[in-house]
Amino acid sequence: MTHDGPADHVEQNRRFWDEEAAAWHGPLARDHWAQAEPSWGLWATPESQVSLLPDDLAGMRTIELGCGTAYVSAWLARAGAHPVGIDLSEKQLATARAMQAEFGIDFPLVLGNAEKVPYEDNTFGLAISEYGASLWCDPYQWIPEAARLLVPGGLLLFSRYSPLFALCVPPEGPASTTLCRGQFGLTRLDWGNHVEFVLPHGEMLRLLRGCGFVVEDLIEIQAPEPAQRDYAEVSADWARQWPSEEIWKARLAG
Repeated sequence: MTHDGPADHVEQNRRFWDEEAAAWHGPLARDHWAQAEPSWGLWATPESQVSLLPDDLAGMRTIELGCGTAYVSAWLARAGAHPVGIDLSEKQLATARAMQAEFGIDFPLVLGNAEKVPYEDNTFGLAISEYGASLWCDPYQWIPEAARLLVPGGLLLFSRYSPLFALCVPPEGPASTTLCRGQFGLTRLDWGNHVEFVLPHGEMLRLLRGCGFVVEDLIEIQAPEPAQRDYAEVSADWARQWPSEEIWKARLAG
């Protein structure tokens, strides 16, 4: 399960987050950490609507792959889990540590690449990524790594942009009703100063199955009415008609 794309995305994305993106994500961290109920993705889809997290998180070792400011791990810690967060951005992790101090929630934060995690095989019961490794890492690297880290029967949860969004978003401006690129060969989106990854559904299914996962659910998210905001890359009106994002739930066989 490999492909022959270039491997320059790790350093490029590290620079993008440390030099640009962390500055506009940092101010959002406190609101995310303070949430009583988890909500997911661009449209803040509530956990009560998607039932993503397992009920039995108490005592479970979890890892957030591409944790950013680590608010997902904070939600897991409040539910009784023992989380670890890993991210390649020092500035994002600095914000995460400040939030840990402010909210009194402590767990390990690792500066590193979610494609090569410094933990032993079969360590975690849950691996999760909300627009972290799921968007910013090579899926042919991070998904096999998630499989390695999980115990048999462990759960992989991740949210990402939908393939339809990737097909309809131009080099500049929001997603439109025009196909801007082909689906065959869709893997890597180069945006000049950063790289994102979106596999079509068939490729993602084959990759997950090849790594030993059984897909339990694929939730295509519809923007709510009314939505709180539009985004530069997609409007709420577009995302009410077509899924701009999706959530995958897969379990490691065994």
